[in-house]
Amino acid sequence: MRDPARARHLDRPGCEIVRGDITDAASLEGLGEGIDVAYFLVHAMAGGSGFAARERDGARNFARMAAREGIERVIYLGGLGDQSVSEHLQSRHETALTLAAEGPPLTYFRAAMVVGAGSESYNTLRHLVKRLPVMIAPSWLRTATQPIAVDDVIEYLRRAPEVPESRGREVQIGGPNVLSYGAMLDRMALAMGLRPRPKLPVPFITPWLSALWLGLVTPVDTNVARPLVEGLSTETIVTDPSGAVPFALTPLSFDEALRRALREEEGATT
Repeated sequence: MRDPARARHLDRPGCEIVRGDITDAASLEGLGEGIDVAYFLVHAMAGGSGFAARERDGARNFARMAAREGIERVIYLGGLGDQSVSEHLQSRHETALTLAAEGPPLTYFRAAMVVGAGSESYNTLRHLVKRLPVMIAPSWLRTATQPIAVDDVIEYLRRAPEVPESRGREVQIGGPNVLSYGAMLDRMALAMGLRPRPKLPVPFITPWLSALWLGLVTPVDTNVARPLVEGLSTETIVTDPSGAVPFALTPLSFDEALRRALREEEGATT
């Protein structure tokens, strides 16, 4: 972790906070000793251009450390969708391939939008609804996706070491609802007690303009917004549910995920 202060809430008996940088192989030495399972939950988009190379190098350094120091399993969270249409999605998949090739057996979770208080995707939806009485409507608002509650993602990650069938395989995970991004905006409005916002179709808006628009009206970092927007033109839905079956988990609906996120935010501000 580059900033241990962000993990102060984890500073409790049985938890040790250490600092490492996956782009600096030497800083990882010794971190895997005595560890059975390691989670790799890193991306580098906030650093701007060249993030794909940084992610590959970081995954390679981490995987080699894990193999060298006897870690038995690595668990990774990537993205759903066709990797060929987006540098972001391609980098997520290549990270998985690097971890699998260079390190211990990998459990490769793949998810679409993760819905929870504080997540970039959730914050983007909420701020669009809150700040815009009328929205421009790029063509990607019609793209289908299968969002999943952050509580369910965490539970899948937690259970993985206990599910032997997940060792060395891909596990696609999603909530029970397949929705367009436009429909998710409407449901966010209703969850916030607002009317769904009218949408003005602008079918030929470019990814660059979409990212600029998101950067102007939401708190999402522009360095993060552009690669994310490039991936919004491809469907991100579960095409092979077999990997998730042994987990015996019943995911929350999108509406319930929104309600929980909104309650958590309200609790944090009172």
